[in-house]
Amino acid sequence: MKKCKSCLWGVILLFSLFVVSCKKQVQTNDQAANNAARVASMNKEATNNLSASARVFAQGLNNPRGLELGPDGNLYVAEGGLGGSTTTVGLCDQAAGAGPYKGSLVSGRISKINAQGVRTTITDNLPSSQTNPGLGNLISGVADVAFVGNDLYALLSGAGCAHGVASVPNGIVKVNTDGTWTRIADLSAWVKSHPVAQPDAEDFDPEGTWYSMISIRGDLYAVNPNTGDLVRVSTGGDISRVIDVSATQGHVVPTALAYHGNIYVGNLNVFPIAPGVSSIFKITPGGQIKVVATGLNTVLGLVIDQQDRMYVLENTVGAPFPTPGLGRILRIDPSGSQTVIASGLSLPTGMTMGPDGKLYVSNWGFGPPASGGGQILQITITD
Repeated sequence: MKKCKSCLWGVILLFSLFVVSCKKQVQTNDQAANNAARVASMNKEATNNLSASARVFAQGLNNPRGLELGPDGNLYVAEGGLGGSTTTVGLCDQAAGAGPYKGSLVSGRISKINAQGVRTTITDNLPSSQTNPGLGNLISGVADVAFVGNDLYALLSGAGCAHGVASVPNGIVKVNTDGTWTRIADLSAWVKSHPVAQPDAEDFDPEGTWYSMISIRGDLYAVNPNTGDLVRVSTGGDISRVIDVSATQGHVVPTALAYHGNIYVGNLNVFPIAPGVSSIFKITPGGQIKVVATGLNTVLGLVIDQQDRMYVLENTVGAPFPTPGLGRILRIDPSGSQTVIASGLSLPTGMTMGPDGKLYVSNWGFGPPASGGGQILQITITD
């Protein structure tokens, strides 16, 4: 069978130490209790392995991914959701490697977490989908969130016909105050009409596997790891390509975005994981790309502070495939020196920095029992 190289949650179950099904289903009281007990046991063991700089800030999330501090001071978290059961086989081309997916219109979620770590639902009315059973039914849904002023926008990665959701494409939506949403941009259509220079045929996803989104001067920027596309999207829905990363770098699987005068992007790279092959790239407003840091591993989060220091979230260090307990955060100083800020993270998938100077990380971003297995960690930086 072909290997899904950029779909992180599409390969983990083949090689990691645990196998779980994330299918959405009605649970009996006993099943719910057993699931809660598994989550509690898993989280306790993982927490014991965290470095002293990290603590669990919030729990009860469903495959948490990108996260952002809102203008109201609360933390907003994109969640992959719980997957679905609808198939579109025979209706459209399916994703290579990870397909055929099964999807749901109402399983993806966005949560708000207050300063006390209490979670509330902003909306659970967004698409979510899961890979084929051979790849563990692993889930994608809402990939990231960003604010333009006081308006909340969400990046959809678990939608589109190839993901079992025929009526809603992957794209960017504006989330209304009542939890409803309005489509801003159709990124599924963009992928189909704007091919990149070096697509990977064995890994191609017709909808894209959109992962990270940031806001810059009133526009939104989103990256598709599957093709290497970085696009600019206006709040009016106009889409334009900033750069085709594949044209110069090949299939490096760009994932995490940050802005610090220029756009910076980290890459996951392909599986099996080879030590130190991930990098940080600087992309200028004119679309020029340059490597600025090397020797990294499976980068899924990136933050740059006011002292020009980069904080790099590595999903797994020291294993050939994503493995719980082997995630960490590195700080790269302007001199190039690297310092481990936190270690012992389990399948982390996103990171942001709060006004308090602390880092907030999505932990157990895929792989655990989907219903409530995800966490947000708070990382204290001591120097």
